[in-house]
Amino acid sequence: MIFFPKNIVSEEQQGLFLSILALILLLMVPISGHAQTDSVLVSKLETYNIETGQRKVVYRTRNHIEAPNWSPDGSYFLFNSEGKLYTLPVGGGEPDQLDTGFATNCNNDHGFSPDGQWLAVSHSPEGEGSKIYVLPAEGGTPRLVTPRAPSYWHGWSPDGSTLVYPAQRNGEFDLYAIPVEGGEETRLTTAPGLDDGAEYTPDGKWIYFNSVRSGVMKIYRMHPDGSEIQQLTSNEEYGDWFPHVSPDGEKVVFLSYDADVEGHPPFKEVVLRLMPLDGGTPEVVVELFGGQGTINVPSWSPDSKRFAFVSYEFVSP
Repeated sequence: MIFFPKNIVSEEQQGLFLSILALILLLMVPISGHAQTDSVLVSKLETYNIETGQRKVVYRTRNHIEAPNWSPDGSYFLFNSEGKLYTLPVGGGEPDQLDTGFATNCNNDHGFSPDGQWLAVSHSPEGEGSKIYVLPAEGGTPRLVTPRAPSYWHGWSPDGSTLVYPAQRNGEFDLYAIPVEGGEETRLTTAPGLDDGAEYTPDGKWIYFNSVRSGVMKIYRMHPDGSEIQQLTSNEEYGDWFPHVSPDGEKVVFLSYDADVEGHPPFKEVVLRLMPLDGGTPEVVVELFGGQGTINVPSWSPDSKRFAFVSYEFVSP
């Protein structure tokens, strides 16, 4: 996500900024022997099988897509593109736009309730920052959960009662929890610097997240009340983002940039790493061109054997 101050930068200004940023990237970065001025972006929705090591392209498009979720019933993917959400059969085919009512400026922070009945989305109303809404998984009218902005959904408690999310309050990005029905939010972290990517373990005992509190972005976990914070990754070679816990509660997959990369920008050489739930030496399982939009949200298959992600490339027109 790219953060814009609430009520200072309009949606139109945000769009103009992102367009200029994309143009700068196209002009400055040569990829695979082709200057990006002579190339077009291709997005690929892929899966990785942790048992076989097989990497499979499920869908390929010249549209910019991001952040696939794997549906709890295992039958389809959900991803975002240009503010809208789309579903795609796991076997491939053509995507269908999901009815999200008035929420047509969604970013890449979205995901299903544990029972698969509901969907949380992060939508920015005109002139405001991102807020979290809940709607039926098959589509429908969104219901506002977080009146304060910016708030970006990242996790849903196993019992379906609570959402966790990074939010900027008083100039600091920390992690918060709120009842799914709405109400008062509870601040979970207080360290200076960015905390992001909150996600529950299937047993509800831990929340995994990434934080820059050590000086370099690393993976941490804490109890749902914010207590007993533990650092799980430490290799100074990488900056680690967006930990996603497998449904069987055994593994964590996350995105790693070179440590000198600031934030989580798009269009970088990155890796996806896999480690045991309680920590240990992470294993590089996928190398790709991506970053922002690759694996921002939970994307494991229900059987914990595969996960989905998006990679990018620039090709000749």
